[in-house]
Formats: sequence, structure tokens, C-alpha cells
Amino acid sequence: MQKRPILLTMLDVVSVIMLAISTYLALFYAPTELVMGDVQRVFYFHIGTAWTALLGFIFAAGAGITYLVTKDLRWDRVGVAAVEVSTVFFLITIMLGSIWAYPAWNTWWTWDPRLTSAAITELIYAAYFMLRQGIDDVEKRARFGAIYTIIGGISAPLTFMSIRWAQSRTIHPVIIGAENATAKGDFSMTPDMLTAFLFALLAFTIIFIDLLWNRIRLESKQSEVDQLKMKVTN
Repeated sequence: MQKRPILLTMLDVVSVIMLAISTYLALFYAPTELVMGDVQRVFYFHIGTAWTALLGFIFAAGAGITYLVTKDLRWDRVGVAAVEVSTVFFLITIMLGSIWAYPAWNTWWTWDPRLTSAAITELIYAAYFMLRQGIDDVEKRARFGAIYTIIGGISAPLTFMSIRWAQSRTIHPVIIGAENATAKGDFSMTPDMLTAFLFALLAFTIIFIDLLWNRIRLESKQSEVDQLKMKVTN
């Protein structure tokens, strides 16, 4: 059995420490927002998970392209791992957004352009796993997965840009890079808020890398088990 890399073990520890520090910064270091109060602290985790999820979907598309070029099944395993971790992170993003939305918008959910595009993106990648399970041939499954992640990857930047393209029709705030006077829940970050925000982005990026590495190792072991099953049955 392949030994667990020391660097991965160290990354596990660093991820836990980074999450703990990010939690402290979000809950205690960052000041309380004057209008929304403590519920605004969800923002740091909401953006952190959204950032890593969308980045992971794009990374999965890159892995898909690499597989189609090289035909190396290792890139299929990387793509599967990236999609799985990103799908979980994006589900957390949507759940945290609902928690933030209720006091800000007086509703848990509304069919706003950003929320609608986020829901569609989540469903696209949930379907990815169900459709993969229906293909028994390893190479056909890998080819399907690669093409699917490339096409699905388009939804990631579309989701990110949706509130910038539809600012007059959205109530979702644009905190970074634009002003949206009609948004409910919009706010300006103080220096302490910005520190907590940037650290959260870094922390969740490291956590994503750690989970991705662990998931790739798990997928590799599953592949080894499948190969042993094929030898036994043959």
C-alpha cells in the first residue's frame, strides 16, 4: 500500500489551523456590520466556499481538456475529485447564502439572477455523477466526464458575472468591484473586514487543495480496486 505523503499530512494540519484562524477572524476580529449585525459574518465563509468551488469547476474543465489530449486516466480522476469537492463547497455556499438572505431580504430564497444561476450550476454538477454512473466502460466514462466538465465549466464564470451583467434586475449585493445601489445586503468593508475576507479566501483555497489531494488519492485507490475486480472476474 502506498504510504501517505508527509506533505499531505502537513497540509491536513495547516488546513485545520487556517480554518480555525479564519473562524476567529470572522466571528471575533472583524467588526459587526452596522445594518445587518452578526449575520453578516456569514459573508466570509460564503465567499470563501464560493471562490474555491467556482475555481474547482474551472480546474475540472482544465483536467478534462488535458485528458482528451493525453488519454491519461489520471486526469479523469483529478476531474472527478475536483468536481466532487467543488460541488460540496458550492452547496455550502448556497446554504450560507440562504442564511444571510433571510435577514437581508426577508426570504430564504428568491429567483434572483445570481441565485438562479447558482442553483443551475449545482444541478449541472449533481447530474454529472449520476450520468457517469450509467457508463460502465472506463474510457467512455472518462471521455464523457471530460467533455461534460468542459461544457459545465462555462457555468462557473457565468454564475460569477451574473450579478454584474444584471445589476438593475438583481438584489444580490456586489461587494467587490462594483457598486449596486439597489442591492439589499450591500455594505462597505472596513480594513479589519478586508483582512478577515482575504484570509478566508486563502484559508479555503488551502482547504480545497487539501481535500482535492485526499480525494484524488481515494479515487486512485478505487481505481486499483476496480482493476483487481476485473482480474478476478476474468
